[in-house]
This record gives sequence, C-alpha cells and structure tokens, in this order.
Amino acid sequence: MTHLAPSILSADFTRLGEGFTAIAEGGATYVHLDVMDGHFVPNISFGIPVVESLRKFADKNGINMVFDAHLMIDNPKEYIKPFADAGADLITFHCEACTSAGEAVEIINLIRKEGKRVGIAINPDTPSEALKDLLPQIDMALVMSVVPGFGGQGFIEHTLDKARTIRKWSDEQGLPLDIQMDGGVNLDNIQTVAGAGVNIIVVGSAIFAHEDVTAKTREFINLISK
Repeated sequence: MTHLAPSILSADFTRLGEGFTAIAEGGATYVHLDVMDGHFVPNISFGIPVVESLRKFADKNGINMVFDAHLMIDNPKEYIKPFADAGADLITFHCEACTSAGEAVEIINLIRKEGKRVGIAINPDTPSEALKDLLPQIDMALVMSVVPGFGGQGFIEHTLDKARTIRKWSDEQGLPLDIQMDGGVNLDNIQTVAGAGVNIIVVGSAIFAHEDVTAKTREFINLISK
C-alpha cells in the first residue's frame, strides 16, 4: 500500500489543528513533521512542543495517524527520547548528521529502545550506497528529492534512480522496507514517484496551498491508489 504523508511545514500555523484535521478527513495515514534546527539546514521550523501539542490534539479528537518525525538536525541522538516522548511514531535522522556508520547504528538502537520505527534519510547528492549496509536494521529509507531546508522547491529527477536502487536492494534481501520521498512532489509527478518503488510520499505546499485541503488530499490519494 502507498501512503500519503502531508507535511505540516506548509500548513498555516495559525490554524494548525484545522489543517491537521483536514488531511485526516482527506484520508492521509501519515503526518510528516519537518524538524529543522538552523544548523544542519539553514532554516528553523519547529520542535518538540509542536509535536507534543499536535499529538494531544490528535488523541483528543480521535485522529489515528502515524506521526512521522523527520529530524533535519545536528546531533540527533540527543533528541531521540524527547521526540519519542512527544509522540513521534517514526523517527528519521540524516546519515549526513552522523560521523560514522557506528554512530548511525547507535542512533538506530536508541530509536528501537524507545519502541519507535526507524528511518534514515539521504540528501540528493548522497549516494544510495550510504544506506545499503543499514537497510536490514531500519524500517524506512527516506530519499530527499530536494535540498533539505525549505519547502516549495523543484523536484530533482535523478533522485528517482536512488529510490529504484534502494527498492532493488531491499527486494533482493527480502526486506519489508518502506521507502519515502520528500520534496517537490505534486499532482504531475506523484505517480512517477510511486512507480519508482516509493510507498510513503511526502507532499507539502501542493496540498496546503489550496483552500480545500481535504479535497486536495483526496485527489493525491486517488492518484496513488490507482
């Protein structure tokens, strides 16, 4: 099954509860939480208090959705437990934020210790091989299809080959791996993304820029359900 993961980075933060409810009513099964620290990437977005508040809102309103925390931050191992405690179900860190494969394994183990699903992300210029040996230890590989840091960027086409390669490796090893793609996805390219072996697709401004967020969410889901 292919899942849509709307990114609240593009939502109206003065009406965040409404935006969150709208994507839930539209059928989204994931909510993507882009956490930026102003160091690993040049932008600052939001952090633990927003994730915690959104989780409380979801629980209060009976909204069952995977909280997909994408940590675009330096020193991610210091923040695994805080984000787990705040309500993240899936915690993704960047391999570029690690000094070694050993540190990546340490972070994987920290996420597992908190009982959460593990994701590792790679930037557009990072080779797929950076993840190859780690695939059996994780639940999801995130392929960035824009340079991380800002919403609304154009899709980088060569990242599709990375997704295809990672899917090939996971299939050869018989792994139940999810592959996520994040950045520049819209109605024109989402089916191509899904066709590259991606089964969790992040969409931000292409959903939240529209007045009827619920209808737009449904439109995206209908395309990837065909």
